Amino acid sequence: MSDFDARADSARLDAVAVGSAVEDRIYGLTNLPEPDGGAFVRDEATATGGVAANVAAGLARLGRETGVVSRLGDDEAADRILADLRERAVDARRVRRGDPDERTTYSMILRDPEGERMIVNGGEAVPNLRLSDADREYVRRADLAFTSAYAPDPVVSALVEDAERDDGDGFPPLVFDLAGPLSELEDRATRPETLDALLPVCDCFVANAVSARSYLGEGPRGAIETLRERGVRRAAVTRGTDGALLLTDDGTVLDVPAFAVETADTTGAGDAFTAGLLHAWFLGDRGPREAGRFAAATAALNCTAETARGGLPTEDDVFDFLDSR
Repeated sequence: MSDFDARADSARLDAVAVGSAVEDRIYGLTNLPEPDGGAFVRDEATATGGVAANVAAGLARLGRETGVVSRLGDDEAADRILADLRERAVDARRVRRGDPDERTTYSMILRDPEGERMIVNGGEAVPNLRLSDADREYVRRADLAFTSAYAPDPVVSALVEDAERDDGDGFPPLVFDLAGPLSELEDRATRPETLDALLPVCDCFVANAVSARSYLGEGPRGAIETLRERGVRRAAVTRGTDGALLLTDDGTVLDVPAFAVETADTTGAGDAFTAGLLHAWFLGDRGPREAGRFAAATAALNCTAETARGGLPTEDDVFDFLDSR
């Protein structure tokens, strides 16, 4: 057993992320093709990604003890994903491997020269994830639980059930990221009915402008208002270069500006924002305005390097960046 595994066995983790750990296949194209159109691949690369794994890696880089619950295939992509998590000091003991013919889930990221993207997903490993009793106890022992809409519906439903049944013995705050629009999630990930059940027990609901509109039928500000009306205590809706809106405990809506940086890759920017927000607001007890700026800076710094985790900053990196602004 490694020193990290021994420490994880004996200590309560700061956060456990449940859901997707995937391989990113990144293709730089001449253009994003229209229907019946085409494009040419100018460059390509392979990296590790997935919302749950990205958020865990971002928190680990910020100094938090984190773990991931996910499912991989039985292939070389799984080897690379596990090696990357362990290199980043993320506890991967609850990341299991599937059957011999099961493919690790992957994202094909198609990017044009201006940075606009299309993402296509495949591979059955993450959709096959289900939580065991040991997984659920592992989550319960953390200070914070995180999952996203890319987790299979039975997984999110199990976490909602555990949060609903919390009898005061300390089920952790539950943070949920509606990372994709409902049309993308259909038949493989979280269902709208589960989202409805999640809202009353969710301690923070995160979405981007596209996913929020797909579920709530509103733009960012209207989505925040609807979430507040439906009992959500804290929320964040990201708007790319327009920054984010935060719903705070007292019902205030804060406008958090984005930071302008020389951007190399926006892949993973939303996950980096979430990691920064959780680190500062939930685990660091900073006020929402300060936490929002910290999250925006975390996302901006991650965009200065290639791949979803290429620019993940340390806490000192973020504070140095904020001090320079």
